[in-house]
Amino acid sequence: MTAATQPNATPLAVPSDTPPLASTAPSGGSVSHEVTSVGASQPLHGVTLETIVTALSTHYGWEQLGQRIPVRCFQSEPSIASSLKFLRKTPWARDKVEGLYLFMLRDIKRSRPTAHNFPPPRERPAGE
Repeated sequence: MTAATQPNATPLAVPSDTPPLASTAPSGGSVSHEVTSVGASQPLHGVTLETIVTALSTHYGWEQLGQRIPVRCFQSEPSIASSLKFLRKTPWARDKVEGLYLFMLRDIKRSRPTAHNFPPPRERPAGE
């Protein structure tokens, strides 16, 4: 007999600081992308799919984007609108696009020169 079928079973206590679990089962036939917490673990929080596709097409161009992620919406008459329509219906392709976007951001960050926050050198008087 499981805890759910026992008449006097008490539910397990969950600490209040634990974020709620996202449902992995689609409800009503649609796939939902739920965000459980905000912060470093969710780098795409607040970034729209349109922003992602626009940034990728600007950075790589449609031809190279179609080579990196071989889907027709990037290879045959590509546009932001057709890409968004396809990616909203196709979770595996959306995951690939989001992964490439994160890779692009890391690559851009790596290619920047290192900035140090050292204080500027002191001015020395002319007589020293």
